[in-house]
Amino acid sequence: MTPLLRAALEHAASGVPVLPLHSPTATGCSCGRAGCDRPGKHPRWHRGLLRHGLHDASTRPEVIRRWWTRWPQANLGLRTGDRFDVCDVDPPDGVAALRALVGARRFTGPVVRTGSGGWHLYLRPTGAGNRTGLLPGVDWRGAGGYVVAPPSRHASGRDYRWIRPPDVPLADCPPELTVLLLPPHRSAPGSAERVRHPDRYASAALAAEADAVAAALVGTRNSTLYRAAYHLGQLAALDLLDDRDITAVLADAARRSGLGRYEITRTIRSGLRTGRRHPRLGLAA
Repeated sequence: MTPLLRAALEHAASGVPVLPLHSPTATGCSCGRAGCDRPGKHPRWHRGLLRHGLHDASTRPEVIRRWWTRWPQANLGLRTGDRFDVCDVDPPDGVAALRALVGARRFTGPVVRTGSGGWHLYLRPTGAGNRTGLLPGVDWRGAGGYVVAPPSRHASGRDYRWIRPPDVPLADCPPELTVLLLPPHRSAPGSAERVRHPDRYASAALAAEADAVAAALVGTRNSTLYRAAYHLGQLAALDLLDDRDITAVLADAARRSGLGRYEITRTIRSGLRTGRRHPRLGLAA
């Protein structure tokens, strides 16, 4: 059994849908297309085996064995958005942008060193889709996406390799990233336009955000809390809400969702601080 087939079967056994990708060659890519701009990175296609690209990703061992019997050198793709999302970081711009956003926060989940010298950071799924250029040098692979996984070969000739293995527990997406990935809650009508009664709007927004925090599912609680604090901080910057009221209401909702005291305090403070730097337009009296 080849290392690629073994890896594909192991991921499938853990519930991750896999698919065979083209592989780099001495002249470019096994797809045979002149000037292929993604050598070794796009799904294979063959009538009767693969007809729908990413949508054919599978966890069935008999299907996976058939694929790698036909294409033993095929690179390995893992579908994202099901069991994990992936933050794709290219140095040096991506590393600098990510550090500037999240500070000293550590990524504790699985990590891959890519063949190009970048990093794939595996995180709990957020529900977000794919985003190219989320930050300078940072892309996101979520629902409807995939990543190239070890031990695939890069066009440079280097292999993708695990720096921290795939069985390491996944961590939540940092809330500072989540707020870039997901749109704000539609807490009340007219959030992007001037409203007739800003004070009533702000009160309705506070209640709606608190409800969203209290109902957040495991794996999304911290990011939901951050987004709520961020959006309400935008209103606090216009003197429509008070930081102490926001903190008290969101902290109570977060405790009901199951978050711990330290995490709650840190996340609300961070979200409010960032939201105040970006006041909500159209709500000032």
